[in-house]
Amino acid sequence: MGMTAESFKRRDETEANKHNKYNQTMKGRHLHMIAIGGSIGAGLFVGTGSALRRGGPASLIVDYSIIGVMMFNVVFALGEMALMYPVSGGFYTLVTRFVDPSWGFAMGWNYFLQWAVILPFEIVVASFTINYWTEGSVSPAIFMAVFLVALTFICCFGALGYAEEEFWSSFLKLSAIVTFLIIGVVLVCGGGPDTGRYNEFWGNRYFQDNGGFKNGFQGFCSVFVTAAFAFAGTELIGLAASESKTPLLTLPSACKQVFWRVTLFYILSLTFVGLLISADDPDLIGGNAFANSQASPFVLVGKYAGLFGYDHFMNVVIMISVISIGLSGVYGGSRTLTALAEQGYAPKFFDYIDKTGRPLYSTILILVLGLLAFAGVDPVNGVELFDWLLALSGLAALFTWGSICLAHIRFRMAWKRQGHTLDELPFHAALGVTGSYIGLGLCILVFIAQMYVAICPVGGGDDGSIYNSPEGFFKTCLAFPVVIFFWVAGYIWKRPTFLTIDKIDVDSGRRDIDWALHRQIQEKRANASFFMKIIYKLF
Repeated sequence: MGMTAESFKRRDETEANKHNKYNQTMKGRHLHMIAIGGSIGAGLFVGTGSALRRGGPASLIVDYSIIGVMMFNVVFALGEMALMYPVSGGFYTLVTRFVDPSWGFAMGWNYFLQWAVILPFEIVVASFTINYWTEGSVSPAIFMAVFLVALTFICCFGALGYAEEEFWSSFLKLSAIVTFLIIGVVLVCGGGPDTGRYNEFWGNRYFQDNGGFKNGFQGFCSVFVTAAFAFAGTELIGLAASESKTPLLTLPSACKQVFWRVTLFYILSLTFVGLLISADDPDLIGGNAFANSQASPFVLVGKYAGLFGYDHFMNVVIMISVISIGLSGVYGGSRTLTALAEQGYAPKFFDYIDKTGRPLYSTILILVLGLLAFAGVDPVNGVELFDWLLALSGLAALFTWGSICLAHIRFRMAWKRQGHTLDELPFHAALGVTGSYIGLGLCILVFIAQMYVAICPVGGGDDGSIYNSPEGFFKTCLAFPVVIFFWVAGYIWKRPTFLTIDKIDVDSGRRDIDWALHRQIQEKRANASFFMKIIYKLF
């Protein structure tokens, strides 16, 4: 890990680390936990409250399922490419290589800005969880400072510090969700304490109003942006793969575990949220950027059930979860900025990587941007500032995921055109290139739905009409013009020629695959028992 003065000096580039300057310190257990629980945070535990209020329980489940199907295909597409090309910066460099350099430039800056904004937001949400106990008697700025110092300390240990924190925080998050699922079954069946609300059979009473769809088609479309926010960070598995010791063994399994996160930890938990909390509950907060844990459906279930101490337990889980996502923001944002600098798309000094594999100056910049969290202390101007900052990340993830699918489609086209076969790929996406077409198509449909809601929001515009104001529109879709700006800027700056399929380079920079080990793994699975074949297929 290295915390000496020598460890902070620039790493010398050698042929061994030409395509990957980071230390491969992550272990298999780290990669698995990042895949299955890494991005679970405020989007699930807190954001579902406002989503439930806008769209109802059925919209909540359907929209999250659609985003889940999208993410399943995105992660497998990224996994296939990341295992072939061990490049720092993850997906962004793949977009530059297989789609278009100017579009890759736009996606790199889009991804950096997404994480740069997420960090101060998560720090604010974490400080507000403390307010659940202090009830406003202590300034949240104190806790913001504590959380920022804690994140800075963890970052000193580089990728291994991030991986260890993600492992244990993911373990806590997953344990909390499993506990919630067990409690949810009991409460829906009427097994709650006599002092609480759920002491009789509860059933699906909240799904009976309009079939669980609130505010019609507008409400349905409005939930997508919250669902996308909740899944943001799932693609970090591609970044982490470049810092894993044994990606050939761990990355395919980690990609498969995304399916279990979607089905078990998202869809099932949201089903019980919809069964137990009404979309018209007055305690739910609708769309405030400073949504706090008191409005979390996961906390409200314990409160209404009369479960002593459960609300405090979930509040602790939420606090740790949002801090974890903040750390992911530092990790993802710093690696992306460093990759931009390495390709000449950002100031050169940001390509500084020290001897222990830390992208030093990029990490420092992300942490400095975390100071924006202190704007949240101002109840008026702080909210306004964060509304605009979060507008940058509202659609950013959709552009990221769509670009990954498009890169995979063009990679497969170039791979086939240049005479290669699928047997030369050590790992195949579950649904092949078809899955990437599905993922890209869903990204486009969700983008259209979000544009519709931005123009015609739930409840109408501020002036009483059905249409949104220009300010309200851009607070929802600011990421769109920002991406277009960077795309045009990248084209003007680099003047790239159109990247045809024949011009795509699929050979240079490929990972040195241990094919003997690969064949050994395949033979082991082929000769396994029927039960173990199922296990290998699912996990």
